[in-house]
Amino acid sequence: MSHYKLISNYKHIDAYKNSFIELAKNVFGIDFEEWDQNGAWNNDYICYSFLDNNKIIANASINKMKIVLDGKEYQAIQIGTVMTHPDYRKQGLAAKLIKHILDEYEESFDFIYLFANDTVLDFYPKFGFKRIKENCYFLNLAENQYSNDRKSTIRALKLDEQEDRELLKKLAKERLPISTTCGVVDNEHLLMFYFIVFKEQTFYLEEEDLIVMYEVEGEDLHLYDVISQNRINLDDILSNILTSQIKKVHFHFTPDSIATSFDIQPSLSNDALFVNQSWKDIKRDFVFPLTSHA
Repeated sequence: MSHYKLISNYKHIDAYKNSFIELAKNVFGIDFEEWDQNGAWNNDYICYSFLDNNKIIANASINKMKIVLDGKEYQAIQIGTVMTHPDYRKQGLAAKLIKHILDEYEESFDFIYLFANDTVLDFYPKFGFKRIKENCYFLNLAENQYSNDRKSTIRALKLDEQEDRELLKKLAKERLPISTTCGVVDNEHLLMFYFIVFKEQTFYLEEEDLIVMYEVEGEDLHLYDVISQNRINLDDILSNILTSQIKKVHFHFTPDSIATSFDIQPSLSNDALFVNQSWKDIKRDFVFPLTSHA
């Protein structure tokens, strides 16, 4: 164990960066290469990794961002990409990386949080993390609730076209939070990742100068995010993207308000939210935007 070297902030060192990308592919099936090539790996994403024979064998990353909760802005760290090469597991490497990150950042940020799958629910409470309940939001549509009279031109955005790529970067950098109840800003590095994940579901409303990420599955519409420099009106957004076949809208964020009330249920998401001890409990219902998950 003593010969493993702890390194960080190595995005400019190709050998280490490529080893990290390879480990993420092997452990999670996630490819960071296109994201990196699009210039999205900025100083708000920092890897903390153990190195053995010049190969990354374990990692925990931080994502710096601002969180808006009930209208108040917080400086936050989200931990993500926690992984260990199969040959190096059961040595406590991930635990050492988490502890190192907490020691470095806990005093200088308002809170630290992460999302975990159901295989590690007992791991994070050992470091003082508390599981927080989230909710899911949906809208059951009445017949003819939204007209099909679209007011805006909608076109698909393509990451491989420079003009569209620059538009995505601009709006990601300058966006307002999608919700004042629970929103995220200054996380363009994560948004650029989701532009890749949802490349077939990302559209530009030209007259409104905003990006809407959504997908239709049968009679259900999944609204993932709306990226805009201005405060959004969800009714206007829905009137532009709904068709008469849609019976239900699933919001993958916390809607601030909408003309017709939406339904709330406890979240059954596979991603469990954990927040460290400095968390100030929020008394109202909320869910973190899906496109802010690391």
